[in-house]
Amino acid sequence: MSSHFGTLFRIATFGESHCKAVGVVIDGCPPGLHLNEADIQRQLDRRRPGQSKLTTDRQEGDLVTILSGTENGITLGSPIALKVDNLDQRPGDYGDMTSIPRPSHADYTYLAKYGIKASSGGGRSSARETIGTVASGAVAAKLLREKFGVEIIAWVSGVGPYEAGPVDQATITSAQVDQNDLRCPDPAVAEQMRSLVVSLKEAGNSTGGVVSCIIRGVPAGLGEPVYEKLEAKLAQAMLAIPATKGFEIGSGFAGAKMTGSEHNDPFVMKDGHLGTATNHSGGIQGGISNGEIVHFRVAFKPPATISQPQQTVNYKGDSITLEAKGRHDPCVVPRAVPIVEAMAALVIIDMVMRQEARRAFCS
Repeated sequence: MSSHFGTLFRIATFGESHCKAVGVVIDGCPPGLHLNEADIQRQLDRRRPGQSKLTTDRQEGDLVTILSGTENGITLGSPIALKVDNLDQRPGDYGDMTSIPRPSHADYTYLAKYGIKASSGGGRSSARETIGTVASGAVAAKLLREKFGVEIIAWVSGVGPYEAGPVDQATITSAQVDQNDLRCPDPAVAEQMRSLVVSLKEAGNSTGGVVSCIIRGVPAGLGEPVYEKLEAKLAQAMLAIPATKGFEIGSGFAGAKMTGSEHNDPFVMKDGHLGTATNHSGGIQGGISNGEIVHFRVAFKPPATISQPQQTVNYKGDSITLEAKGRHDPCVVPRAVPIVEAMAALVIIDMVMRQEARRAFCS
């Protein structure tokens, strides 16, 4: 399906980049959760366009409205519908590009699949669609935090050739992440990243980057072997985000260069229960969480739409020079931070609910 995600905590997003509104329907949120628009708005504000010189110039307030599923600020257990209006639409910016598949964009592949495509923006492939993900993820994160003590924090750890220094996974906070507009907790490197992104925006070009994420407080036992291992679901979720090109958990690809004696995580006692002395596994072993911090990284490609002239062809095969119009991010990772957090929250809440259901049945 092009819109659904989850099993017990299930979402269905809707909308395209230049339609009247975008949003999501959440099915399976338990009753009794205190929820209002302010609980959701903070994450949407972190995702919205026009935040700084580092992002697209499109101006959208992205104000969320709860249409159903709550009464007097408390969830009812029925489907929760969330809507955000598209206000700063400029479909006319794309009039000259209807006959040209933009390089590395989804224009051609959507046309190949459906025989039709949205004539403005990226349609369903646009990052505008992630509003529904972030809104529903905010609900999932609130439920995880208040009911299960789980905390999710993502940050920008790489932009172009620049890589941030290591963080203390046990203590890093969202306040540290949001101390600058790059959402990079390494201030010195963040300034280098910022200079690069600003210069590329002025030049009509773009760059990629990396978002790192930790999940603290994950109980041991989450994950559904064999085909829905926890890291497999996290990978699916992250690679469903627009512009993602890579996912690695724990030691990731670096683990392929290590020996078993270097990579193994010895068990130790921590506060009366088993833990590990190291965490090369990224908090997951055999597809099941082991109680350690879950940590992973997501790679994002450079945004495909740039305003520099590009030699390409139109749908007829005629050579043409494309100078794309529209308003686009020179680097997506600062705005991708809340999206990564949202997708992680949706995976974890669904796995928690599956495990809680199993325990209730077996008790």
